[in-house]
Order: sequence, then structure tokens, then C-alpha cells
Amino acid sequence: MGNNQTKNSAWQSKASLSTNVDDSRAAIICVDDEPVILSSLGEQLKRSLGQKYEIELVDSGAEAIALCAELVAEGIQIPLIISDQIMPEMMGDELLIKLHALYPDTLKILLTGQANADAVGNLVNAAALYRYVTKPWAETDLILTVEEALRRYQQEQQLAEQNQILLEVNHQLASAISLLQATLEATADGILVLNESGNVINYNQKFIDIWGLPNKIELNRDQILTWILAELTEPYANSLKERYAQFNSPKFNSLELKNGKVLECYSQVQQLQEQAMGQVLSFRDVTEHKKAQTIIQHQAFHDSLTDLPNRTLFDRELAKALNQAQQQNQMLAVVFIDLDRFKTINDTLGHAIGDLLLKSVVKRLERCVREKDIIARWGGDEFTLLLPEINCRDDATAIAQRILSALKPGFKLDRHYLHITSSLGIAVFPDDGKDAETLLKNADVALYWVKEKGRNNYQHYTLRLNSQAHELLSIENSLHHALANQEFTLCYQPIVEVQTNKIVKLEALLRWQQPDLGMVYPDLFIPIAEENGLIVDIGAWALQTACAQTKAWQNMGLSDLIVSVNLSARQFYNNDLVQTVKQILRSTELSPNYLELEITETATMRNTNLAKQILLSLHQMGISLSMDDFGTGYSSLSYLKDFPFSTIKIDRSFVQDLSFDSSNFAIINAITTLGAGLNLQIIAEGVESEQLKNLLKTLHCDYMQGYFFSLPLTAEQATKLLLNSLSHKA
Repeated sequence: MGNNQTKNSAWQSKASLSTNVDDSRAAIICVDDEPVILSSLGEQLKRSLGQKYEIELVDSGAEAIALCAELVAEGIQIPLIISDQIMPEMMGDELLIKLHALYPDTLKILLTGQANADAVGNLVNAAALYRYVTKPWAETDLILTVEEALRRYQQEQQLAEQNQILLEVNHQLASAISLLQATLEATADGILVLNESGNVINYNQKFIDIWGLPNKIELNRDQILTWILAELTEPYANSLKERYAQFNSPKFNSLELKNGKVLECYSQVQQLQEQAMGQVLSFRDVTEHKKAQTIIQHQAFHDSLTDLPNRTLFDRELAKALNQAQQQNQMLAVVFIDLDRFKTINDTLGHAIGDLLLKSVVKRLERCVREKDIIARWGGDEFTLLLPEINCRDDATAIAQRILSALKPGFKLDRHYLHITSSLGIAVFPDDGKDAETLLKNADVALYWVKEKGRNNYQHYTLRLNSQAHELLSIENSLHHALANQEFTLCYQPIVEVQTNKIVKLEALLRWQQPDLGMVYPDLFIPIAEENGLIVDIGAWALQTACAQTKAWQNMGLSDLIVSVNLSARQFYNNDLVQTVKQILRSTELSPNYLELEITETATMRNTNLAKQILLSLHQMGISLSMDDFGTGYSSLSYLKDFPFSTIKIDRSFVQDLSFDSSNFAIINAITTLGAGLNLQIIAEGVESEQLKNLLKTLHCDYMQGYFFSLPLTAEQATKLLLNSLSHKA
């Protein structure tokens, strides 16, 4: 196929593949009479090697011989020639044998469509073949073969250039090297000796072991520096280059290898009559020591459970982020995250499940933030976020909303399916504080306010929150004196049997009339009293007052009336609860069967074994027990079966938006069916309209409570209502 058209095409390919190089540039020559194959071969080589080598393409043996002569005359090296075997004017093996006679140092690769034993044998016999490659070839295999050949060529050239020098040095220093080698092998460190030119003149076995180099017999000294530099990560490679290129005072530093090893390196300049003769580098493997240091360092600044940054590291990062924000006039946000009622899960299901939940929460949090954001574990169930480089408050809001959404789906953990929500407080620099302490304090104030307002939400800090925080502090201070000052009162809300419209129970509801603050509602002061322990005495007063009032009503002829009194979680688990109830019933002379105690579902789950003991003790006294807020906690059927409850109160959250096609309709239907099966009285809370009343009746819910029937009443108002009901009945 060596016609003029083919020749022109091949030389055009040559022109297109050539690159501008200096006189030291080397060339790879490709020979094939098939233009398509030749062009493809050239393009493949150009992609991988075009930056270092000229890729020359010719379509005949004669042109290859002429081109070699031309390149050699121009001082360009030819490390490699790749030739096709089947060509019309001159076969590939004949061409390569001729070129080998002219250029014995150049390596040759033969391309053949099949394993041509005769051609390969001819080349092998003439020592003119480096490798042969069969067509079609895989580009990766071809490039690897070519690169191997080029490395081989370079190694052979380097060996040839250094051989004479090494022989002379070895002859002059044979005895000295023998003594030196014995000394080197006796040390525990890896030793590398360089001459004044920075070339390797000696090393010991420990050096080879530390660096993971080939066996001493196989190791080429001229490759050592290249080899160890290739093993180093940056910037350590440049650091070591500078060290062996310059003879300065002794130096000591650490080096990191790509395989993870850490070496200590000490270099000492060797002088003779104040003239630098070379230098000795000693290497010691300190990988395990450094690993231990790294682990200790990491543990000092990270949480052991979640591996998140801890408070100390967060404070450092916040300080750096604030400094950058001040210099570049940027905004940043600090966010406090608190897992709502996590303690209940931890106390109920154990710390192992709690730990699994924390880890799962962290995974979801990490998917909600940007790469540059920092999540830290502040302590317990509280986390902090650092959101640098935000454009506005809405950026922090968006992340807060993502977190709330991410935590909505349940967590399946070791046969438990748990739900948890979070509360988030946000403070933004510079509006909400210009230093770390102020930002953290204000984010915490915002978080506190979210928790006070019902949790499962986020809140940006505002100056108003500070005043509200002071208000809460004032409430807590006043709460300590409220009982002694007789500031508490009880209201009573009827519970009605809807079939007869009869009031069967009254729930006692605590109210606080504070002289300076006015009416303070339970949602505000009960959590504070629960936290500081005052709820125990306040709860005992409420129970005493409700029982005394009920006995007074009975003395007025309302003999079948039951009073229902709430017990807080702290009051329920108080060691003196059972004795306190007995003493109050005895002092008020109220029969136990006219008292019902309400305990929330969540409270019973904190310690199920202890809860069961307390409930059984109360039940054995003849007191009725009601599970309040059913459906908002674990809703465990086994607990309903094991605990001596006689009443279930459906939480108002299921009732408020009830309709025929709502999911709450099906839930309430299931609860009433369950109640009938377990012989439990079912009471629906929060009934505020006739429509809700009628819907609940269709679900066979016969007992209801809410504003539709009556607002909470003072004792005097409740007395009038009860007497009126009694007179109408008469």
C-alpha cells in the first residue's frame, strides 16, 4: 500500500502530531503502511507521551531509515521504534534488523496481526526486538509496553553514563566503603550517604527496609533518590530535594510517605578540611508513635461516640471563623440543636439504644449542612452548628428547616422504631453578637425559647427573647414563694358522658395568680417547677385541695362524683407518693374510689418496672388510674395490658382537626376499639364543637371533655353547675 496518496497522508499525520521541542527532545518513530492504523497509533501515543516525545509517523521502511538518519543528525534521540510486520516494500523484521545495526541502543517493538514466529525469531536472533504486540491491541496495554520500553531505555542510558564514574570511585574507595558499610549495617536507623554532588554513594539494609525498596541486589543506586521522592507526599518531597541539594547546617524534620509511614529524618554535612564532602541522612520509622500521637490529639478534640468535633474544637473553629468574618465583612451563624425528650428514650430503652440514636441523628445532620459547615457535639443530646460565609439569615433558616424535616422519619434501631424531634436556636454574626461568648449565649436563649414554646421548631435570637428570658427567670424566682403565699388555685373542667349528658368526673386544673405577673398558665410554670423539684410540693397541695373539694361536694349530695388529678413525672416517681396519697385521703376522708390519678404515657415509660410497682400500689388502694395524652408517646399495647389503667384519654392533637377522611379518624377508631376490647373507658380531650362531638360519637367515644361542654371553672362556678345538673335531673 506504499502509493503516493498513502505516503502523503502519513506525512500529514506526522506533521499534525509533532510538537515544538528543544534540542534535547527525544522521538518515537511509528512505521505502518495502513494510514488508519498509523494515525490511530500516533494519536494514542500523543495522548500519553506527546508532552515528552515527538511522535513521528512514516508509512514505509525506507522512509523510516531516512527519518532516523535525519533525527540523529539533528541531535534528537530515538529511544523507540514501533513497526508493523506486513509492509509491501520491506517487512517489519527486516527493517528493525537494519535499524538495530545502525542504532543498537534504540529499542524496537514489532506490530503483527498474528504471532509470526519466523519474524519474531529473526529479530530475537539478531537481538533487535524488545517486545512484539499483536493486533488489534488495547490502548492501555500498548502504552504500558511503550512506557516500560522508554523507562528501560532511560535506565540503560543512565547506567551507561554512570558506569565509568562508579567503577573509578569504587576502585579508589573500596576499603573505606567496606568499613563504612559495616558501620552502617550496625545502626538501627536507615542511613543514606550522598556525595558533594548529591548522588547516592551508600546506604544500609535498614534504609531499604524502612523505605520498602527492592532488595539491595536489585536496587539501582541512581534510582534511589527518584524512588524515595516518588514515595513522599507533598510538600515533603520538595523539602527533601532541597536538603540533599544544599549543604547547610544539620537539619531535623518529619517526612510522610504515600503508604502512610512517617519517618524522622536527620541530615549531617560531612566536611574534610572545611570543605563539604557530602552528607549523611538518617531515617527512623516513627509511624506507630505518630499514630498514637494522632489518636490522642484526635480524641482530645473529638467526641468519642459520634467522632464529631467537641466543644473545645468548636470554640477554636468559631474563633477562626469570626476572625475571617470580621476581616472580610461576612456573616456567620451559630446554631444550638437539642434533641427533644431524648432523656426519656435513654432512660427507658437504655444508653445503648440512646447511643445508636445519637449516631443515626448525626448521619442525618451531616446530610443537611454544607461541606464547610461544622457540626459539634456540645454535650449529651445537644449539638452546635457553625455556618460560616452565609449571605443572610435565610441561609441559616433553610438549614434549620432541612434538619427539622430530616429528623421527621422514624429511626429503626435494634427492633425499636423511634421518633425524635429537635429544637434549634440561631444567632447570627454580627447582628446577634460580635464575639463567640455572646453568640453562643444568644443562640442558647433562642433554643430555650423554642423548648418553652413546645419544641420541634427553630427560633432566631431577638432582643425580645432576652426580655422574655428575664421574665422566665422572674417566674422561677416567684414560684419558690407561690405556695407559701397561697397564690395557687384549682379550676375544674367537667368530663361528660355524652349519651346521658351527665357530668361523671371533674378534672382538677392548676392555676397560678401571681400578684405582679397576673395569671401564669401551667404550660409556662409547670416545666420550671418540674425541673427545680417544686412540683412535688405543688402537686401534693393540688391533690389535697381537689380531694377536700370533692368531699365537700359529696356532703352537698353529689355523692357519685369523681375528681381526676394530674401527677407530673417527677411527682409520680417521688419515693413518698403512695404514702402522700394515703395521708391526703385519710385527712380529707375521701374514699379512694372517688379519686382518679392521671399519668402521661411518656412518664410511665421512663422506668417501666418502677412505674408498674407504683401503679399497682395505687390500684390496690382502690384509686382509678388514667393514662393521659395517649398516642403521643410509645402507645405500647403490652403496657396497656400490664398496667392497671381503667381510663385512656385521647390527646387533643388527634381531636382538633378530626374529619371523616383524616388519618386521625382511623387512629381514634383503633383506640376506641382497643378500649372496648380491654374494658377501658375512653375520654376524648379538646372537644370544642358539636361537629367534633358528633364525629366522636360515630366512633363510639362516649366520654368527652372540652370547651364545647364547659370552660375550666372555679370551685364556686363548678358547684353551681353541679347543683343545676342535679336539680334538672330531679
